[in-house]
Amino acid sequence: MFPTNQTSQGTIVAVAANFLYALLFLFGLLMQPLSGTQVASWRVLMMLLSLVLLVSVLKQWQHIFDYLKTLKTAKEWFLFIIPTPILGAQIWIFMWAPVNDLGLEVTLGYFLYPMIMIIVGRFFYNEDMTLLQWLATICAALGIAYDILQYGAISWATLFVCLGYPPYYLLRRKLAVPPITGLISDLVLLTPVVIIALYMSGGFELAIATDKFWYLLPLLGIISTAAMALTMVASQKLPVSLFGTLCYLEPIFLFIFSITILHQSIDEGGSLFMYGMIFIALLIMIADSALGYVTRKRDDRLHGYNEPQVGSFPPRRRLKNRRIKGVLTAHRFRKIIKYQQKIDKMTRKIEELHAK
Repeated sequence: MFPTNQTSQGTIVAVAANFLYALLFLFGLLMQPLSGTQVASWRVLMMLLSLVLLVSVLKQWQHIFDYLKTLKTAKEWFLFIIPTPILGAQIWIFMWAPVNDLGLEVTLGYFLYPMIMIIVGRFFYNEDMTLLQWLATICAALGIAYDILQYGAISWATLFVCLGYPPYYLLRRKLAVPPITGLISDLVLLTPVVIIALYMSGGFELAIATDKFWYLLPLLGIISTAAMALTMVASQKLPVSLFGTLCYLEPIFLFIFSITILHQSIDEGGSLFMYGMIFIALLIMIADSALGYVTRKRDDRLHGYNEPQVGSFPPRRRLKNRRIKGVLTAHRFRKIIKYQQKIDKMTRKIEELHAK
């Protein structure tokens, strides 16, 4: 069992992390006259810098290199790289939408995203859905169906968010890519693209010429680092069910910011009935997670490569064992591939002899 004081500390840290992630939503406004696309490009650069510093301080580069050594075939590298544009597009719309009056629509996408992931788990991985999860999904579906029948459509930004992330996680899960490894690889691959985008659009010159960017850009990196670090701390202190429940706070913060700071009307994002049904679905899902937290222990280990999967790093006393195990895994993988190549070569020679 998790001690009460540790759970309380983890809860406070998780709330702070979700608040900081939601705070990044407002940087599009703070960093005007940069466009939303330019802000998204700067965020990729600042996120990469902050993540490199964080991984370096915690001395976790060996985990990343050990996993990359296991990728041998062109197909594996293709499956590893192909999700990167999806993440890039999600970062773009997160920073672009608030300055283009679509903040509420994007927020709605984040509300729907957990329900979509439950459906993906059910039909792609045959995971059982609880009665409350079915009820939450039905409530959300009724709300969306009402708006489609009433107005004939649902915002493209909403669909972009809630349908964009599932393929990303499906592809990442197929290769059991650890979250930190996947994120830092995505940011490295996106860096040339965003540098070209900033150069072509004059984003570098504008940032250099505007005084406030001298502190806003470092602040963007600091908040990104703090949010990631707090998330790691929270994932270590909390059971997975409670940690997942508290992640619903981010879209709630986004909704509050969209109404109060971005001054969007609820009617712009959809009908009051749809929002009501989605909020009911969200409350049902929170209740389902809370019941799971109270009635059973959750195993905080996911299948796949042996690295923290929720986004946390192991305690320092376990680093050496983890690194050794990672190296051995990569070594065994290389030996298997080498033996397979020898067997294939012998098979081809036998076939040539038979052909003669």
